[in-house]
Amino acid sequence: MVIPRNEDDVLAALEVCRLHEVPVLARGCGTGLAGQSVNEAVMIDFSKYLNRIIEVDPDRRTARVQPGVICDQLREAAAVHGLTFAPDPATHDRCTLGGMIGNNSCGTHSVMGGKTVDNVLALDALTYDGTRMRLGPTTPQDFESIVRAAGRAAQIHRGLAELRDRYAQLIRDRYPAIPRRVSGYNLDDLLPEKGFDTAKALVGSESTCALVLGATVRLVPDPPRHSLLVAAYPDACAAADAVPELLDTELIALECFDAGVISNLDAHDVHLPGTNELPPGGAWLLAEYGGDTQQEADAKAHAAARVLSTSDNVSVESDPARQSDIWEVRRSTIEYTRIPGRHSGLAGWEDAAVAPERLGDYLRDYCALVERSGYHTVLFGHFGQGCVHNRLDLDIATADGIDRFRRFIDEAGDLVVSYGGSLSGEHGDGQLRANQLGKMFGPELVRAFREFKHLFDPDGRMNPGKVVDPYRPDQNLRLGPDYRPPSVRTHFAFPEDEKGFADGVNRCFGIGKCRRLSGGTMCPSFMVTREEQHTTRGRSRLLFEMMRGAQDDPRRLWRDEAVKEALDLCLSCKGCKGDCPVDVDMATYKAEFLAHYYAHRLRPRAAYALGLIPLWARLAGRVPGAANTLTHAPVVNGLAKRAAGVAKEREAPGFASRRFGPWFAERAPNGASPDGPEVVLWPDTFTNYFAPEVGISAVEVLQAAGFTVRLPRRELCCGRPLYDYGMLSTAKRWLRAALEELREPIRAGTPLVGLEPSCLAVFRDELVNLFPHDMDARRLAQQSLTLSELLTRHGYQPPQLHRRALVQAHCHHQAVMGFDAELDLLAAMGLDVERPDSGCCGMAGSFGYEHGERYEVSLKAGERVILPRVRETPKDTLVIADGFSCREQIAQGTDRRPLHLAQVLRMALHEGPEGTPGDYPERGWYEPPPRADKAVALTAAAATAGAALLLGALRDRHDRPRQ
Repeated sequence: MVIPRNEDDVLAALEVCRLHEVPVLARGCGTGLAGQSVNEAVMIDFSKYLNRIIEVDPDRRTARVQPGVICDQLREAAAVHGLTFAPDPATHDRCTLGGMIGNNSCGTHSVMGGKTVDNVLALDALTYDGTRMRLGPTTPQDFESIVRAAGRAAQIHRGLAELRDRYAQLIRDRYPAIPRRVSGYNLDDLLPEKGFDTAKALVGSESTCALVLGATVRLVPDPPRHSLLVAAYPDACAAADAVPELLDTELIALECFDAGVISNLDAHDVHLPGTNELPPGGAWLLAEYGGDTQQEADAKAHAAARVLSTSDNVSVESDPARQSDIWEVRRSTIEYTRIPGRHSGLAGWEDAAVAPERLGDYLRDYCALVERSGYHTVLFGHFGQGCVHNRLDLDIATADGIDRFRRFIDEAGDLVVSYGGSLSGEHGDGQLRANQLGKMFGPELVRAFREFKHLFDPDGRMNPGKVVDPYRPDQNLRLGPDYRPPSVRTHFAFPEDEKGFADGVNRCFGIGKCRRLSGGTMCPSFMVTREEQHTTRGRSRLLFEMMRGAQDDPRRLWRDEAVKEALDLCLSCKGCKGDCPVDVDMATYKAEFLAHYYAHRLRPRAAYALGLIPLWARLAGRVPGAANTLTHAPVVNGLAKRAAGVAKEREAPGFASRRFGPWFAERAPNGASPDGPEVVLWPDTFTNYFAPEVGISAVEVLQAAGFTVRLPRRELCCGRPLYDYGMLSTAKRWLRAALEELREPIRAGTPLVGLEPSCLAVFRDELVNLFPHDMDARRLAQQSLTLSELLTRHGYQPPQLHRRALVQAHCHHQAVMGFDAELDLLAAMGLDVERPDSGCCGMAGSFGYEHGERYEVSLKAGERVILPRVRETPKDTLVIADGFSCREQIAQGTDRRPLHLAQVLRMALHEGPEGTPGDYPERGWYEPPPRADKAVALTAAAATAGAALLLGALRDRHDRPRQ
């Protein structure tokens, strides 16, 4: 991988590649579905640095961009002027313009504005031999000027003109006249009637001819108001039959998906609100109309509804929010088609296209072929342009399965060509379909494709084996008949994956949702570094390669330094478990890997200092004043941080002067409700030793709600910090102790309420993964609730608090428990809630405390959204964060101290609707360190030195996997 900072870096990289005669491939988001974005080559990733929008010219309706610009970034910049970039594939929030140009991407609104090729005006191209050219429409005068200048550019243009002249009539005869022809090279754009457009000819060439260093693209007006016509049909074939009726109705989009999409969402336990808005049926057409006013857009949609003669279930949605919900169902189709353990959902025959008028008949024949081949499919796509997407449950891990797949795609190619269609209508040929181009274009034009590539790339070094002289579709398979993942003993059981850890790390199918720069939580480290190895996808891929490599060399297993490096900056936030369409759980994979990686090895100092914080807190809680001196006094503070591997910039949280447990034993019974239902309140380490005011508030709120509150009889810990360092044997021992202590309330069905989201997530997630056959573990997972879940389930009517609130949701809360109950309860209180799209705050438990790159990533993650937003928030606005680490990140990065939900509820109970935070919830029970005299300082220094020696000597000798 080469990640160039500027264009000179690209030139230098090519020079090195020429010296060693190695292939080159440009990479955008890396979501190509036909194999075009992977190869044995030097890959150049433009997305990190060469990602500037150089200019937006609203008068000319153009923009100049570098190849790493993300589609949505350009669309947002254009929207300021009432314009947009029309192509918007499903990956529009992460795909790059360079990748879109490489694949000739399309998307939902290509009905309105065409494919990428229709929107490219000029390209700044660089060939393998270092020739840089500006390509675009070429008049005869321009052509003569270029040829007179001599050199490689002249040679290429002269060759293109000769190729055009030799093949012009064949191009006119053989290129299908349909809206979505993406297969092959765009030789038709070299024709005189198309202006000998060398830029458009290069679009869709899949990095097989040249690199794109920049582009000038067209922008089109974006109607400010939209209206959505939704029409239901028995199946996708019937929906396709209705498409011709809508083609002349001023459409800006016409999409379809079938009921299999809803079934896939159900299988993922995902409910999108838009499914509630769909009229009854087995497939749905979504026809979008635009206008300057809502009335104008609605009038077009209602007029189109009257045109439809084949559906009685039609609705028109005017409300933007409801439209967005329905579109979200369509957008989900590409992400939720793979169901681990049920079917692979692979793009084996992904995006063929025919004339829209013939789409219904084509689909019937295609579905019959799928059934004959023994596959299952889900249908969706851009029906307004005759392009069909689908996913298939392919077997590409056995010889018989691969042979069946080979026969299927061969027959599928014959079928689409018989309908005068295109093998690819959006995602390109790559190596998946390129060997069938002769069926579509004939051998002469395939020869012309070879000549076209040779003009730009005579040595065949640009992305070889794709489009021209391609690899076979059954080569370079990710699995293949030789894939034999080793059977490994693991701490976690991975019960949802048939082959355990090996299947878990193979869940990812490359959709790249983890490469988003905003929206959701996944993946905070990538949002900061923009490095592929820090995406969930990149890490998952490396773990998969680790398992595959162990087939030949078992000694490599668990000791792979590339995997370790990629996982080092994983925040274990579980954002991927919540956001990833196939529930890749990198936090769990990381914990499993580290458990094996460090077996019989010393861990970093931070693992013993921060991973074992429950033990240190138990000691420090007995002498909080001395502990605070050790962690806050000058000089001693620095020594302590250095010994523990903590960043010098971080302030250690102060130990409370009195723990929550003793307070509860003395005072909580006085407010008990003897007849109320019992609830066990889990006193996590952070609440017990650092923030007892949160626990006290929770007890008061629960008692006011009529509950009888109990605490476990002895101090326990779920082991949350242990997972970050792979101390899984210790974590299992602590969880066994918790199960033993809680056995009676567990079997009595008593709910357990957790105040710290990360600790509660252990009971809901890690517990059943570590003890999949323990019925008490399963019961506890089902009975463990957040405070908001318990209160809302019991119909609690919260006290009113008429204030504004800024809410930061803890990552584990969102990913494992879901955040809806929290938002519902806050809304029921009368709070005006703002929840910024901030993702992970960056602290992520111990991660943000560690020195070096982890601290830097933590700070940058926080500065993305949440810290600036808190600083901008008026002082009378409540800042709410249930996670201890979230509260610490905000407190250390701003001048605000956030509140837990329990504190906010208590405030409303005591202060009334206009309540203010006051001293109690703001200050907590923190005891500042006393002034240290010489004796105290010497004692603290000695203790620090002793702790440093102890941390350096500790070894978790028993951390071995057990079944």
